Amino acid sequence: MTRQIRKAAVLGAGVMGAAIAAHLANVGIPVLLLDIVPNELTEEEKKKGLTLESRQVRNRFSLRGLENARKARPAAFYDSDDAALVEPGNLVDDLPRLAECDWIIEAVVENLAVKRDVLAKVEQHARPDAIVSSNTSGISIAAMVEGRSEAFRKRFLGTHFFNPPRYMKLLEIIPGPDTDPDIVAFMQRFGERELGKGVVLAKDTPNFIANRIGTYGLLRTLDAMQRFGLGVDEVDALTGPVMGRPKSATFRTLDLVGLDTFVHVANNVRDSVSESWEKKAFELPDYILKMVENRWLGEKTGQGFFKRERTASGKEILALDLNTFEYRPRKKLQSASLEKAKAQTTLERKLQALVYGDDDASRFIWTVLKETLLYTARKQGEIADDIVAVDNAMKWGFNWELGPYETWDAIGLERSVARMREEGDEIPPFVEELLASGRTSFYERKPGETPRFYVGKGEYREIDEPKEIISLGRLKEAGRVVRRNTGASLIDIGDGVVCLEFHSLKQAIGPDVVEMINIAVDEVEQNWDALVIANQAPNFCVGANLLMMLMEAQAGHWDALDQTVNEFQQTLLRLKYMRKPVVAAPHAMALGGGAEVCFPADRIQAAAETYIGLVEVGVGLIPGGGGNKELLIRAVENVPQNIDERLDQFVRRAFETIATAKVSTSAKEARKLGFLRDSDGISVNRDYQIHDAKTVALSLAKAGYQPQVPRKIPVVGESGAAMLKIGVFGMKKAGYISEHDEKIAHHLIRVLTGGAVPRGTLVTEQYLLDLEREAFLSLVGEPKTQERMQHMLMTGKPLRN
Repeated sequence: MTRQIRKAAVLGAGVMGAAIAAHLANVGIPVLLLDIVPNELTEEEKKKGLTLESRQVRNRFSLRGLENARKARPAAFYDSDDAALVEPGNLVDDLPRLAECDWIIEAVVENLAVKRDVLAKVEQHARPDAIVSSNTSGISIAAMVEGRSEAFRKRFLGTHFFNPPRYMKLLEIIPGPDTDPDIVAFMQRFGERELGKGVVLAKDTPNFIANRIGTYGLLRTLDAMQRFGLGVDEVDALTGPVMGRPKSATFRTLDLVGLDTFVHVANNVRDSVSESWEKKAFELPDYILKMVENRWLGEKTGQGFFKRERTASGKEILALDLNTFEYRPRKKLQSASLEKAKAQTTLERKLQALVYGDDDASRFIWTVLKETLLYTARKQGEIADDIVAVDNAMKWGFNWELGPYETWDAIGLERSVARMREEGDEIPPFVEELLASGRTSFYERKPGETPRFYVGKGEYREIDEPKEIISLGRLKEAGRVVRRNTGASLIDIGDGVVCLEFHSLKQAIGPDVVEMINIAVDEVEQNWDALVIANQAPNFCVGANLLMMLMEAQAGHWDALDQTVNEFQQTLLRLKYMRKPVVAAPHAMALGGGAEVCFPADRIQAAAETYIGLVEVGVGLIPGGGGNKELLIRAVENVPQNIDERLDQFVRRAFETIATAKVSTSAKEARKLGFLRDSDGISVNRDYQIHDAKTVALSLAKAGYQPQVPRKIPVVGESGAAMLKIGVFGMKKAGYISEHDEKIAHHLIRVLTGGAVPRGTLVTEQYLLDLEREAFLSLVGEPKTQERMQHMLMTGKPLRN
């Protein structure tokens, strides 16, 4: 019988436990969320007349955990409705209900004795076939189950989620010495496919992989900062995106994580390792301990290495001076190496410019990287089975663009090791062995092939990737490009399906992308079975080329603008009615024109983390590529028998969605907003999304695909428009919107209600597109709209005028 996870329990409703429960609910798994029973009443409970026997009191901590998860920002739930799948309870009354669960996750306090006690109770109540795991961040998996039966130890393992579980990709799976390999394999697959995680197998060592390496690297950064006399703000300028790390860099990251958490993780390694040099390496500087004593823990207490203060000009972020322990204005780092690195076009060149420069900033980066890389290689065999697990752990758990070994390859293994030797460093045997074999890198990459990685003794092995993972980059290297221009490519992804990939700057839609959509329609209708629209850039598409439109408007090229908008509209109509199935696969930001490209598809296969919306109002416009028309069609589809009153209600909802530039916070919410239909799919793991979209496209093709048929659309006409305008007038009267906002709203109302026609009139899509294009061009000509467009281009933020 195939193993399934149909119901789960999370024991411990703290920050991590509640957030893990939320993510299980996100993917449709009902969860019991249990915590301890309080031993005294709060004042509020006393006022309500509750007693220690009241269920509300006994479940207090799990109820509070669920409520905190509901309120969490960023949101822990894909959709607020998912919270209904989490059932609060307690670790006394509800322990027998563990027999209902296929997976039980222990997430109580990081204390070995407490965990052992909880697991002893779990063994009494769990089903013999239930998987039991711990979310510990570093306590020994083997130590936790000492004294438990062999049968229990076989189905026990570590499942270490990273915080916040919904967003952080890494899931470290840590087998114990007795864990059944079949359970490990099942959890690995389940974590990837059902939970959307990047799974790495870690060994049962202190803090496992990511926290072990990451904490060591952070401590070396703190040490080097003092050696080179840098400030926390200067270090963050060096250790952020320029070296392939998150914008939060070092100290902003520590503020977000919380210094108390960082101290706990560092102390756990120091107390668990045996060698004196390693214990010393994990000792914390005095200023960290002083900050913890002061409760300067970061975001959670309002100040840490940085602090926000109100000034006459607004809010200012101040940096902590570790010499004076006072906050000061942030300083801009002056460094020739940093400026040279910023000017490079690839991360590899940026790193080389940083590492091999000739100033203190460069020497600081070299010191931090060198010490982190040497430690990683020294500990390789202890913490993981291969270098891929280590690299993936750091990429998925700490959001590094390159893992340690990939970084080492990027700066040049031979060159860097030669410098390390000159500086008297001991090179780990693992690295010496590689170089002695005549090899010069940890990875071997051939165009179009799966990379190979060094496994020792001069041997390399191909990375074990599921066949469902499709790499567009590798397919292009292998010569699978069917057509290409500067903005987009058509790529053969196998089985008669091609993928339309946008690769313009930020995947913005311009004439070259529109041209390639038309080419795709012709090419697929003649030679292929189906089309997928997808890419593997950070965002799917942030919309149309705003700068181009602004320049055309300011130059008065109205005919050219009209032609551009019309071509985009007609191209998307062609896409909608082409004779072969189309599946769009948006992810991350799919805004404005990016959303409009998805709407004509037969199906949308969205990544779970898809932030889709028609945001043109933010720059003083309304959608111009058919977005209004498509959202209206989706609204009409939801109206039973097109009853007028209900039609008004659904049109109003579409109007509010566009007028307020609503963007979904997940693919699930996109369904609620009308951007996705119930028939559209969601891929929890983006790595599998293109495969999932291809599967849907092929199923449509094999089922005897019938192209979409144009249908007329009922509109609410002038009477419906009047009702919407009353609402807009009230908003303006109350000071919520400006005169220009009102003007934009009236243009939008005219499009969504069908213009000067009676209620119930049936109109064509082209009729609505003409209204939309006319409104769009009218607004582009408005000085206040042009001000908004310019402000967005310069600041990335909307202007209210």
